[in-house]
Amino acid sequence: MNVYKQIVSAIQESNKIVITSHKSPDGDSIGSSIAMQEFCKELGKTAIICHPDPAPDFLMWLNGSNEILSFEKNEKLVQEKIQTADLIFCLDYNETGRVGKEMQPVLDAASAKKIMIDHHLNPSGFADITLSDPTICSTCQIIFDVIEFSENLELLNASIGTALYLGIMTDTGSFRFPSIQVRTHHILASLIENGVKHYEVHENVFDTNTLDRLRLRGYACSEKMEILPENQVAIISLTKEELKRFNHQKGDTEGLVNVALSIHGMRAAVLFTEADEYVKISFRSKGKENPINELASNYFSGGGHANASGGRFDGTIEDAIKLFKQVVSNYIKPI
Repeated sequence: MNVYKQIVSAIQESNKIVITSHKSPDGDSIGSSIAMQEFCKELGKTAIICHPDPAPDFLMWLNGSNEILSFEKNEKLVQEKIQTADLIFCLDYNETGRVGKEMQPVLDAASAKKIMIDHHLNPSGFADITLSDPTICSTCQIIFDVIEFSENLELLNASIGTALYLGIMTDTGSFRFPSIQVRTHHILASLIENGVKHYEVHENVFDTNTLDRLRLRGYACSEKMEILPENQVAIISLTKEELKRFNHQKGDTEGLVNVALSIHGMRAAVLFTEADEYVKISFRSKGKENPINELASNYFSGGGHANASGGRFDGTIEDAIKLFKQVVSNYIKPI
């Protein structure tokens, strides 16, 4: 039995299924969670989605997204669901620490069978069934593989397809990253053939700005961007006070680091965002010769894809930027 059929068998043999994903949900984690929930439904099973924290509003338009439980807001209920589950999906993360320090102990202690489906580098061996492929652009594409290679493609519908389209679109920068494969476009065509209105997905994600969000992004680009010409690196930094000034909502800085990377000649870009007790950092780079994940891992408690990673710094935003400037030359090689 191949791993895809093993996953379907595990669903069919379970009665209490919980679907989890990483902290700070993005399009791939939301899309893969909703798609898996809908797939379980098509198999005659009920699944509950339990995430560490809520997703930004611009990702909460999918059918079923308003029913997602978050540990941040419903700690006792989520804890109960995880403790009593007999099957737990771990989607779009490769080790349990990615669900956050608050939810991780609950997940680690769960007795349920765990299935990890992910596409990040260096997966840990915590799950009973692991389906991991870093060469694939998104977890949503792997879930399509689960549906197809378990011989359940007839169950694919518009609800599943729309969620999968969202995850593939957002994790590939609207289909422009090198991670896109020929098969990815074949899958997208299949999703559209099964009723996905692709233009509505784009509109819901990219054309639903607030005035405050646009003003924050304009301020960040005009007043808070610094270029390191010798490294061909762009830096944007935002303090708590600045975020508050623009009535910052979760997701308002989503994609901002890619705007900095889009500047002609840039090889990498970094966004430093001050939080209550730490600095959140988003890293982006271009080209196989400029992997940014090693820098994120070695100095900022992070990691991820070679050209798209996250991290954190337990200190001031000024010290975080200072450290980055000290080490960036060891990782980014300008032309």
